[in-house]
Amino acid sequence: MKTPHVTVSSKYQIVLPEEIRSALNIKPGQKIAVMQHASSITLVPVRPLNEMLGSLPSHPWQPRDLREKADRDL
Repeated sequence: MKTPHVTVSSKYQIVLPEEIRSALNIKPGQKIAVMQHASSITLVPVRPLNEMLGSLPSHPWQPRDLREKADRDL
């Protein structure tokens, strides 16, 4: 893939090329982390919290289980 170039507007805005938006499923209003390195910038899409929750391992117990265990331990 050819490296696309973008132009910074007078308001310091850029437009992400369509092929990048599509490949990364970036939607209007989505947050993007901007990180500065020595002489470069990295943009990383921030995943919505509800997407991230699905990637976490499920807990082996529920709050009710904790209460029952606490009652047994007393």
